[in-house]
Parts: sequence; C-alpha cells; structure tokens
Amino acid sequence: MKRLALLVLVLVTLTGCAAIPTNTQPRPIGPKDSKSTNTVKAPEPRRDLDPITLVREFIDATSNPDSGYAAARAYLTPQAGEKWNTKNPYIIETSYSTVPPAQAPQDKTATVLLQGKAVGRLGNDNAFVPELGDVQLPIKLEKNAENQWRISEAPPGVYLPMNVFNNNYRRVTLYFYNPEFTVLVPDPRYVVVPPATSIPSRVTELLIKGPGDTVRDTLVSALSTDTDVFSETKEADDGALEVNLTKVGKDLTPEKRKQIVAQVVKSFSGVTTSRVRVLVDGQQILPDQRDYRPSDVSATAGEALLALNANLQGMLVVDGSIRSLSDGNPIKGPAGSGTYGAVSAAQSLDGSRLAVVSRSNGRMNLRVGELEQDLSIVDIPATTLTRPTWLLSSGPKEPGTEVWTAVDGTSVARVTRSDNGGWTAKGVNVTDISPLGPISELRLSRDGARAALVIGGKLYVASVVRNNQDVALRAPRPVQPSALASGVQSVDWLSQDVLVVSSSLPSLPVTKVYADGSRLDRYSQSNLTVPVSSVAAAPARQVQVIDPTGLWSASDITDVWKSSSIRVSSGALVFYPG
Repeated sequence: MKRLALLVLVLVTLTGCAAIPTNTQPRPIGPKDSKSTNTVKAPEPRRDLDPITLVREFIDATSNPDSGYAAARAYLTPQAGEKWNTKNPYIIETSYSTVPPAQAPQDKTATVLLQGKAVGRLGNDNAFVPELGDVQLPIKLEKNAENQWRISEAPPGVYLPMNVFNNNYRRVTLYFYNPEFTVLVPDPRYVVVPPATSIPSRVTELLIKGPGDTVRDTLVSALSTDTDVFSETKEADDGALEVNLTKVGKDLTPEKRKQIVAQVVKSFSGVTTSRVRVLVDGQQILPDQRDYRPSDVSATAGEALLALNANLQGMLVVDGSIRSLSDGNPIKGPAGSGTYGAVSAAQSLDGSRLAVVSRSNGRMNLRVGELEQDLSIVDIPATTLTRPTWLLSSGPKEPGTEVWTAVDGTSVARVTRSDNGGWTAKGVNVTDISPLGPISELRLSRDGARAALVIGGKLYVASVVRNNQDVALRAPRPVQPSALASGVQSVDWLSQDVLVVSSSLPSLPVTKVYADGSRLDRYSQSNLTVPVSSVAAAPARQVQVIDPTGLWSASDITDVWKSSSIRVSSGALVFYPG
C-alpha cells in the first residue's frame, strides 16, 4: 500500500514538472528596461556607537552600493534615507577627519564634521572626473526610540575615501572608434567590484550606452543607439565569455560585424582572459569564427596604425641639428646639418616626414616636408611655437598629412598637406582652452582623439572634436593638479591613455599619469636632477628624458635611470615619432 502511495506521489510530481517549458526562447533583458527588485535589508549598526564612530562606519559602509546603498542607509533615520542623494560618488583622500563642532554636545542630537580633501568623483558615465577642494560637511545625528544614534542629515552625496574606492571599484577600459572607424580608442570607466561575477554585465551595459561624456563628440560606436542586451553576459559551459546582444543595427555588413566584434573583444580584454563569444539574438555574429581573443581583432582595431616601426629609434634636437637617438649622429639632409637652426621637431608616425620649428630674426618658423629633403616653410606668423605633434595617418604605411603646434601660447594651428603637395595652416577652435592660460606644450595622442597640454605649468587633457572642417579642443580636464602643481615641463604619450610627465619638482622629476587623472605613479628619482626639461615616451620603448646633466633612459617606474653615451647640450630635446 505504501509503495502504491509513493508511486502516485511521484507521478503527480512529474506531471507538475511537465508544465514548465524547457525550450523557451531567451527574452531580451536589457538594462534599459530592467529594474532592480532587490530589497534585501541591511543589518543594523552595532549598538551603542558614539556619533563619531557611527559616522566613520557609515563612510566605510558607502563602499557597498548594493540595493541602493542599503548598508549605509542602515545608519540613517528613515527620513534621512529618503532624502539622501547617491547618484555620483565623491572620492576624498584616504586620510580624513570626523570631529565634533565647537559647541557642547546635546543629549538627543549631535553634529560631526566630515573634513578632508576632495580628489574627484564618478560622472554619470562612470568615468573619473578630477575635482579638487576642501571637504567640510556637517553631519547631523539624533537618537532613535531605542536610544541609538542615527544620522538625521546625511552629506549631500556618497563620499568614499580613496583606499575604500580602490578596494571596491575596478578600472575597466571600454573601446570606441574614431570617426573614420580606423582605430579603436580607450575610454576608461569604473565599476563596482563585488560581486566580481557581475563585472562583465556591468561592462556590457556601459559599452552599449556609448562613449563617455568627455569623448561623446569625439568617438563613435559600432553598435547602434538601440543596442540592448539579449541575455546576461557570463561565462558559458565551455569557458568562453558570452556577450549576447540584440538590436545592434539594421543591414549589418560583414565589415560592420567585424567592427562590433573588435570593439567588444577589446573592451573585455582587461576583464577576462577567456575567449569572447559575440552573439546577436543568441546567434554568433560572424559565420566564419565563433570565439575571439584580442590578437584576432588587431587589424580591425587599427593597431598597426599606432605601432611604431622597430627601425624608428627616435631623434634628438641638439644645437640646432636633428640627430638620431640610436647613435647621436646627425640625420641626412638640411635638418641634420643644422641649416635650419632647429629649436624643436617631430617625426611622423610612419617615419617618412619631419616637422621642424626654427628661429630666425626673433621669429619662429615651422618647416614641414620629407625626412631627408628640404622642408617647406608654413605661413604662420609667430614669436613662439610649441614642438610639433603629428596626427595619425590614414593607413599603416601612409605618411602623415597633419601636424599641430600652439602659436604664441594662445592659439593652435593644424597644418595639413594639400593635393598639390603644399602645407597650409588652419585654425583649431580653442575657446574652451583659452581661459586657462598660455600653452607651452601640446601633444596629440597617437590615436588622435585627445591632446595633452601644459598650460601655465599645469597638465590638462582635452578631447579632439571634428565636425566636418571644424576642429576643436573641448572639455579640458586638469590632471593630478594637486601633485604636479605648476611644475610640469614636458609631456608625452606612453600609450593611448597613459602619459609620462617631466617636471621641476624634486619629489616628482618624472611620473606616469593616467589621462583621466585617476592615478599617478612615480618613476625612480635616482640619478636625475630637476628640472627635467624634455621627455619622450611611446609603447614598447624606453622612456627618455633630458635633465641638466644629460640624457637618461628607463624602462619601468622602478628602474634606476641609465645615462646615455650621447652628449647633449642645454636646451636639447628628445622625441619619438608622433
């Protein structure tokens, strides 16, 4: 009898399970429509905390944004929790103070001052935005019905100490195309780390939203503005990371599909070491290949455009002559012989062309042309010209056709090659730059999307915006102004989004700085004497600098600087192509 009852129970259970469909097609679950339903209640703070300790634990709890910062809201009164704005986290220095005000404490109410130094904030696009200043915020508390202190008036935002931010947020680099779709350009953002398994989904959501605020008019996406996620980005059973998209665009050509794959794969290159599988509506996007690694998309990503030829060793400007960095000997042609009396110079990325700034009768001239031939004078009336900087060319073996320089510190000229072989100067819109002061250094990134500028001894990074024939420098952002102050002497691009900076500061003669301003790393100070007046950097090359004692090189921030056998005089410059 018992066996019969058990058999009936099993049959009923199987019948119930049969009502659950097992072959349902996936449904798009994109971030544009999804809403969080997580209402997990955070644990209450420890009992009998004093106001200062409670405020510090509240600051620590803001590191967890889950469920609308539920862990931190547990320290607030219900009314304060409803009013608290958590939209854009602010980042302050690791060392901060929580002190009581001057007035005597009350039995049921208290005020604690949060004091510190602002470092930056996260923008609406999850990008780091430098923002300096003193932080002094009164945080009001009151006792609740259980005689426990709770914050009754929270600070106007989330304030994260830098160490808490670094432990709980991860820098990820998205990639978008330049307007010509010839090269992918990095666009760094920050995502919350815990849980780590959710990072791929967060990266996908940011990627389909498009370029960040500062480069929205500079870069373009291969994905349409309607793109959404078809299913969660996660690791498949075979170990590949599946990025499953939908609404990526109509009439997808094979070339556009390749561009989408390259953009997605590059954007996940710093997130996973697994193969990346790009799907559209559950189907692989390209019929001839299922999974990809970064090396598979290097051609579509335009990496050959940015790579320096191994034979291009760099150059020097010494006593008016252009010389080779490999042996110190003058290059062939009038630029090497000293005919032009060179003050500064730049070599095109492909190596075939040269731009030289020379001085004559108290005026500066810009000369441009083929490397070992006579250089043409460009009509730019100027008292000062910054060392030139080349825009990337249209193809890996194509010579550069555009070079920039700042004129008299107040304007920027871009010199382009015309169809008849001449060189003509055109203006760059610097309306956003002009109020900052005189420009003493200008370096285009090798992908052409950004420009590093030294203005009044301070370092800035601006976006290059092209609208038909109108070219502008927009959205200048200060980079590590607190650390570098007004001591910057020279700057160059180590990679697409990392700079090397030389300065007159004894504690920071040479530094490596992220272009978004979020991080600064010191190179060794050994053997260097300030001011370090010239710096040259490039991918897979040693950093070269010139100080009052000579030419020095290092491969990494921990390296001791090595002296070169090439003798250079005061005022010499060193440069790589670009």
